[in-house]
Amino acid sequence: MGRKTRAEMIEETRGRLIAAGRRAFADKGYADASMDDFTAEAGLTRGALYHHFGGKSGLFEAVMHQIDAEMAERLAEVAWRAETPWQAFIDENVAYLEMALDPEIQRIILRDGPAVLGDPSRWSSAAGCVAAIRASLVQLQADGVIAPVDAEAAARLISGASANAAQWIANADDPQATSQRAIAAFRALLERLRR
Repeated sequence: MGRKTRAEMIEETRGRLIAAGRRAFADKGYADASMDDFTAEAGLTRGALYHHFGGKSGLFEAVMHQIDAEMAERLAEVAWRAETPWQAFIDENVAYLEMALDPEIQRIILRDGPAVLGDPSRWSSAAGCVAAIRASLVQLQADGVIAPVDAEAAARLISGASANAAQWIANADDPQATSQRAIAAFRALLERLRR
């Protein structure tokens, strides 16, 4: 096997740091995870961490992007398995709330994410979520499945409600029971859109 290219070595270094950061952030949380945790596990120096991510918060943001991309893939798979576009819409939105039971998502995305990166509605991924919900609503209206509604406003309300409910679940004393309550109420709200 030939030598790795510079781009491959850079990608490998970034990958090792992201993997180490992901484990440390999930296990210890952002505040208690140290740069030494990341670099020692990855077998790299602090210089590598600073070079690739600018520091701890940059690494955290990269970890969040990785998890967010994985969540989006999982949601797309859930929607793909549904028998109708309406069921896909419901299942995808409910699956997001169900993800709030995942300990890694709870800690990194729903608890530490807002503390480190600020208001989740301003994250780059939030705009993508709103756009995807809006597109679904526009198509469901065109198909006559849901009543006429301002798709942009409804998408923002649905996105906000699901984000808030996910944080409620993640921070609850009994996340499982809270999830059941949130999902039942969320389903009822979404069903009101149908004709």
